[in-house]
Amino acid sequence: MNISDDPFTQISQRILAAAAARSSTNPPRAEVRLLAVSKTRSAAEVSALAARGQRAFGENYVQEALTKQRELADPDIEWHLIGHLQSNKVREAAVAFDWVQTVDRIKLVGALALNRPKERRPLNVLIQVNIDGEASKSGCRPGEIGALAEAIAAQPRLALRGLMAIPTPDSDLCIRQAAFRALHSLFVELRGRHEQIDALSMGMSEDFELAIAEGATLVRIGTALFGTRSQ
Repeated sequence: MNISDDPFTQISQRILAAAAARSSTNPPRAEVRLLAVSKTRSAAEVSALAARGQRAFGENYVQEALTKQRELADPDIEWHLIGHLQSNKVREAAVAFDWVQTVDRIKLVGALALNRPKERRPLNVLIQVNIDGEASKSGCRPGEIGALAEAIAAQPRLALRGLMAIPTPDSDLCIRQAAFRALHSLFVELRGRHEQIDALSMGMSEDFELAIAEGATLVRIGTALFGTRSQ
């Protein structure tokens, strides 16, 4: 394959270019990281991308991630949970993942902290925000961010890192941009109270450059890397 046709190279270059062109109203020097969304992808596909230097991988389901982790046994891979976290999966998630991006209710906070192994680094946590107010979508309301952040920050076994959202994939990019901008405003507001936060997870295959322009530091890309999902 010609390097110019390689999706991983192309996306990496586009991320770098979008970060370099970021508006001066956002931190232009902030690193933007690629999270490879590996849901439904085989352990072999994950391993191949990891061999090329991709470190962070995102999974929607705890059990699927556990299967891949056992098969790969690669300590250099950083695993992110980006799917809805069910209460009955909290114990496994607290052990298996390096990041949980989908904390959206107080109930999860204490359980994650209780089950995080003491020999591991604190679990990195993002608060998932339902930025568009969709009834069918997970995520807390913007007004609930403060209380959730305080609860997470109070737990020594957890590390509050920032915010995450999955805006409505509206065909009108102006609507998507407004959602990204709103989430970035909430991020800046939260950082005023919690200086350690540094991660804003937003943007996927179709709109990651727009998300970067509005302040994303972590973009979640699956289809553009791996191709159309098999299921």
